[in-house]
Amino acid sequence: LRVRKQHVPIGVLAVIYESRPNVTVDIFSLALKSGNAVILRGGKEAMHTNHSLVNLINAAIESQGLPKAAVQFIDSEDRDLVLSLLQMHEYIDMLIPRGGAGLHKFCRENSRIPVITGGIGICHLFVDETADQEKAIPVIHNAKTQRPSVCNALDTLLVHADIAEVFIPKVMAALAADGVSFRLCPDAMQIVKGLPALLPYCQPAGENDFDTEWLSLTLGIWVMDNVEEAIAHIQLHSTGHSDGILTETQEHANRFISVVDSAVVYVNASTRFTDGGQLGLGAEVAVSTQRLHARGPMGLEELTTYKWVIQGENHVRE
Repeated sequence: LRVRKQHVPIGVLAVIYESRPNVTVDIFSLALKSGNAVILRGGKEAMHTNHSLVNLINAAIESQGLPKAAVQFIDSEDRDLVLSLLQMHEYIDMLIPRGGAGLHKFCRENSRIPVITGGIGICHLFVDETADQEKAIPVIHNAKTQRPSVCNALDTLLVHADIAEVFIPKVMAALAADGVSFRLCPDAMQIVKGLPALLPYCQPAGENDFDTEWLSLTLGIWVMDNVEEAIAHIQLHSTGHSDGILTETQEHANRFISVVDSAVVYVNASTRFTDGGQLGLGAEVAVSTQRLHARGPMGLEELTTYKWVIQGENHVRE
């Protein structure tokens, strides 16, 4: 017997997404190349642009002998239509929401279609007591400021207590120079209270600040006693998107990798690499933070399932 596992399309995808029209082209391209049909429902802010793009897409695929109906677009802003779409499990094989926490919650609670959720990132970096502080600051700066409005931007910085008094003012000064403001735990507030140059950028952390995806130039800072406390904090507050450790101790790195249950776990790198293009996957349809069936950036392979193909020469089982 010759046995192989063959990738096949999932079937019909439905994608509900935010206003950026480039997403329309990205999703269509991935669906086409993976052999899936797709139903698109973009944000109302780009409705006319998306409609024009889909018209061009339909004309292009039809000219190549592909069915025009393989790419469909919902051009209504009626929210009730979305609710109806979520019930169509006989026709749609997978739903991918791309947007805020409210959209993901709405889809999880109302969909009869399997839902891939993710893209909500409360991302952490823990700087342990052995980290190279001079190297750590550019990593943190990149994770927070390069593109603060995306899901893989840094939201919470955890700093080991042994280095906090020296390191926190240094990293805050570097970030404040680019407009970052801070929400500080009591220990961090105590460290900066005598530093008038930094105080205008600081305020005590509120009850929900460490459960907030900032999507802006705001950063929470918390002082940790050890790597285990940092891991526990991440497990409690993370959304399972992208979390990392900055350390020169391999034992700490191994422990962090083993225990932190996020889609992407980093050692000595910025969280900004959670992206299909950066990880060599090409364009992505979403970043999944769940375990089934895909996790992390979803490229072509994650838009397929598989079947077993068995070829014989009139074999029978004895």
